[in-house]
Amino acid sequence: MNPTHRTVRRSLPWLLAALSMIGPFSIDAVFPSFPLIGARFGVDATALQQLISVYLITYAAMSLFHGAISDAVGRKPVIVTGMLLYALASVGAALSTSFAMLLACRGLQGMCAGAGLVVGRAVIRDSLHGAAAQRLMSRVMMIFGVAPVIAPMVGALLLSLSGWHGIFWVLTGFTAALSLALLLLLEETHPADRRTSFAPAQLVASYLSFARDRVFWPLLISSAVNFAGLFLYIASAPRLVRVLLHLPATGFPWLFVPVVTGLVAGAWLSGRMAGRAGVGTTVNLGYAVMLLACALHLLLARLFPEPRLPWSMLPLVLQAVGVQLAFPTLTLLLLDRFPHQRGGISSVQAFASLLLCSVVAGVLSPLLSVGMGHLALGASALTTVGALSWWRYGTVTRRPLTRSMANRDPGVVVQAEIAEPH
Repeated sequence: MNPTHRTVRRSLPWLLAALSMIGPFSIDAVFPSFPLIGARFGVDATALQQLISVYLITYAAMSLFHGAISDAVGRKPVIVTGMLLYALASVGAALSTSFAMLLACRGLQGMCAGAGLVVGRAVIRDSLHGAAAQRLMSRVMMIFGVAPVIAPMVGALLLSLSGWHGIFWVLTGFTAALSLALLLLLEETHPADRRTSFAPAQLVASYLSFARDRVFWPLLISSAVNFAGLFLYIASAPRLVRVLLHLPATGFPWLFVPVVTGLVAGAWLSGRMAGRAGVGTTVNLGYAVMLLACALHLLLARLFPEPRLPWSMLPLVLQAVGVQLAFPTLTLLLLDRFPHQRGGISSVQAFASLLLCSVVAGVLSPLLSVGMGHLALGASALTTVGALSWWRYGTVTRRPLTRSMANRDPGVVVQAEIAEPH
């Protein structure tokens, strides 16, 4: 069936959104429990930060394989198996008797969680083309946007009811129920006649072919760094909320509500712009908004060395709007560089993004969360790298992405770009 005319079930955006929510819940819901986990196992704040970085590192490493495996055996088996294994890892985390066991279970969670996010992007691109694909991805991101604000509040509530173990029991129930829904409602979008064999040598050859494509690199860097500036604030949430803002465990919404407001608004705006504005216009606007947010962060950090509510948090709204404006289009452009290996491309994109996020969580956040000025400088540097990479992409392709091209099948855009020398 031609994907342009594929009928998409109404349940698909909700299933994909639920899959994408696992990442924020796995990270943000744990933040309020840091003091209790530290007291239970006798570890300091640096060790507790590894609950995030270990999760992200294993998530990134396994993401290199999820997409390629789904190219070989189909999308649905990979997603369902990943969610079932994630549920088992959550059981292990809830029953952990040592910090080492908890870290191991977090690592297993990371290995499995990426199946939904990585392969879910390929499902979108298998199903739809052009503006329709951008709208669906924007809808998924808009639904997903509520997760970061719900997660820490759910985590804080569970602390008062069942302690830190309850967070992992909730994750167990959520992914077990999601696995059942996927079995019943998710359709296979990658038919047998389009599948490729899975072999390590072939996988390495595919990734090397990606690396030789000079348009691939600026797109990859721009999409990977796109979220990193905002994620620096999210990864720094425990110190930012409890130390810099002097708030209790219930104060996390002061950080996450502005972030979620921006993510939802940006996803809605991206969907509205699909088919109405050119690809270049959408991404340019996204980076312009992100750079404006960074400038406001720097200005407010200079005016208020001690952060003040709500002013110090308001630029996060703009930062999140910019992220969501740029990300769907960047992702679709990257997936269409290699139309027959979308699973593999999605794997590489997820690996790069998550590896960078693990560095942000494990290295940059501990170093920069000493003050709002340091966080603003770090976020500005990361956002600038993404903007420069997007500018480089425009110079490499050597032709503007016009509205007429944006309204066509993205494969047409890809073919036009491939015609340029690499």
